[in-house]
Amino acid sequence: MNTISPAATTPAADSRLEQVRIPVTGMTCAACQSRVQRALQRAPGVVDASVNLMMQTAAVTFDANVANPERLVDVIRKTGYGAELARPDETVLEEQRLREESDAREYATLKRKAIVSGVIGAVAMIVSMLPIAMTTDMSAMKTGAAMNASDVISPTAFLVRIGLLLASVFVMTWAGRHFYVHAWTALRHGSSDMNTLVSLGTGSAFLYSLVATFAPNLFLSRGVPADVYYEAVIVILAFVLTGNVFEARAKTQTTQALQSLVRLRPKMARVVRGEHEVDVAIDDVMSDDIVVVRPGERIPVDGVVHAGSSTVDEAMLTGEAMPVSKNVGDRVIGGTVNKTGSFRLRATTVGAGSVLSQIVQLMRDAQSSRAPIQRLADRVSSIFVPVILLLAVITFGVWYFTADQAPAVRAFSAAVTVLIIACPCAMGLAVPTAVMVATGRGAALGVLIKGGETLQRAGDVTTIVLDKTGTITEGSPKVTDVVWLPGATRIDGAEAPATASAATLSPTNLLSLVAALESVSEHPLAEAVVRHVRELGMSWSAPEAFQSVTGKGAYGIADNHAVVVGNAAMLADYSIGVEPLAAQSDALTNGGKTLLYVAIDGALTGVIAVADSIRATSKQAIVELHALGLDVLMLTGDTERTAQAIAREAGITHVRAGLLPDGKVAEIKRLQTEGQVVAMIGDGINDSPALAQADVGMAIGTGADIAVDAADIVLMRGNLQSAVQAIKLSRRTMRIMKENLFWAFVYNVIGIPIAAGVLYPAFGLLLSPMLASAAMAFSSVSVVTNSLRLRRVAL
Repeated sequence: MNTISPAATTPAADSRLEQVRIPVTGMTCAACQSRVQRALQRAPGVVDASVNLMMQTAAVTFDANVANPERLVDVIRKTGYGAELARPDETVLEEQRLREESDAREYATLKRKAIVSGVIGAVAMIVSMLPIAMTTDMSAMKTGAAMNASDVISPTAFLVRIGLLLASVFVMTWAGRHFYVHAWTALRHGSSDMNTLVSLGTGSAFLYSLVATFAPNLFLSRGVPADVYYEAVIVILAFVLTGNVFEARAKTQTTQALQSLVRLRPKMARVVRGEHEVDVAIDDVMSDDIVVVRPGERIPVDGVVHAGSSTVDEAMLTGEAMPVSKNVGDRVIGGTVNKTGSFRLRATTVGAGSVLSQIVQLMRDAQSSRAPIQRLADRVSSIFVPVILLLAVITFGVWYFTADQAPAVRAFSAAVTVLIIACPCAMGLAVPTAVMVATGRGAALGVLIKGGETLQRAGDVTTIVLDKTGTITEGSPKVTDVVWLPGATRIDGAEAPATASAATLSPTNLLSLVAALESVSEHPLAEAVVRHVRELGMSWSAPEAFQSVTGKGAYGIADNHAVVVGNAAMLADYSIGVEPLAAQSDALTNGGKTLLYVAIDGALTGVIAVADSIRATSKQAIVELHALGLDVLMLTGDTERTAQAIAREAGITHVRAGLLPDGKVAEIKRLQTEGQVVAMIGDGINDSPALAQADVGMAIGTGADIAVDAADIVLMRGNLQSAVQAIKLSRRTMRIMKENLFWAFVYNVIGIPIAAGVLYPAFGLLLSPMLASAAMAFSSVSVVTNSLRLRRVAL
């Protein structure tokens, strides 16, 4: 189910795989991302590496016998980018909070630089358009004689040029300094990126203008006007910075769901210390501490209600707006909101193990992952900048040798325009932004998607395989009938069975024996029996021995009696037939009830019927799955009759019943060999093998079990409507990704030739460097903005 990228190496049999996330600084475009990723993938011991431009992180899977995180940091630094491992004591919530603060500072800095540069650029453009500002006296040119600037430029014009020169130097060294620093760093490491293009474009325009200001005769002697482009340098940088500002702002919106989760964590908690209540920092709360929660407060840590009761808003966890009633013994989750009552909880999980931390970690891992569709952009990005540099040189040559007037000026302007308009950023942002917004939108709906690959694959699903218990049904079965031999009466307390060893036992004793055995089982049917016996006011003793048999039932010793409880196959293993209860069993099974046969001391004693009602949302969800063009199949370990009864009620026509876990896996493999892309939806526990085998595993999750290892997607609401939303979200996200890549490629395919002057021969149209910089800034912003549409798409 989980695959390794093609560039990854295959781990050795004795390898010890570990994973690490490394924050990377200085990446500005897809070329940067591609360079870091290639370096990591080539590093010894690295099995897989995924670098995310949006998250500014590198997620690396490596063989700990060969590599370590410190060496990986060195590999990144050698590519020219910054890298630092997180502190060992830094939680994911703290790490994310620091990241948000850093992003906020970056946004504020870029905004300030863009505004100042924009104002200076506007003034520079106005000044440069004054008639006297750029006047050069071509008639003053003296053939063969050296000339000073004052010979061809009026004193006023020269002063204006000096002012523009100083303004451009200020903007370049203050507002645009990072472009040139990063470009120089890339050059020292034998590579290039977006900063290279911006630096070459603005740097060459500045140097051209500098020579034209102080040595105009170098141009005039060749019949070329000594024009300057200071205002163009300033405006280009202003436009690029403005694009960076909008891009940074949009990026923060793509992680809005993650930021909202981090802010759910209270800073303080009210803990009972001795006889007093003391406010302590949230990080100082320990397991087993008693925490006081008052009405309207956010629950600080995970725990179990110790005293009191209330209703809790768990919308942040499940997406459901309706508060949930909580009583003594019920689990509560840190970050949820206490509504009506006051209660005390006993802290169970704190720090990195909390549900909120796990959700944040899952989301961060997902947003740092890569969708397979990204590989196309990566391949293009790896050669993009060198190709653009070559095109700029070709453009210069073509214009220089073919232009009918001022060939050098036009050649220079066209080459600079090509450098400026080219934008690898849009390609680098096309897929990651969509992944980030989609995973955030999913989390808000209670759908935790574990990665970009899963997000893409879910949209390709053709067949949905459903577990029955806890997936289609409520997962909380109840005992509806109890039938004892020989009277076959369906009333608890009916006449006792006439078996040899158990003949003297009353029906109450028999139920107590069954409850004793089932009390140590975690199966939902066992829990139903125990709950039923408890409601009848009966008690039981702990069993002397217990053994469960997956998919069949359990056996053991209780109160010196051998007890077997399970399906017909379970009793058959002990050579016990169920034929004496055939008529009653048929009637119960036809009603969609699951049967638990009971044998005491080697003889059939009775049968307990358990029914699990269909979830209110299941029927409509199955209708919607069919409407999406998906085949729906139910796999269950229950009997054929029970399975068919549930399937008819749910609207499912394809059913496979009586399957053990390995049988479900075999059925999924069969579908896959037929070319089907299979999604399995189950409870994440008994169905783990099937979830792992499926192309996409979806686990019905709860607050107590959010990180289902075998699943790719966790459905926090616990119903099939979330699966429908997950598939719709995947399909819509793939559409957005394709749109982003299409426009990113089309922008460059169309924009670069126009910048080179391809429209000039037919229409006389040339693109100025300033317009090119505006277009370049717009391309990245448009990709991010298009991805943000996923926050509002109807699912």
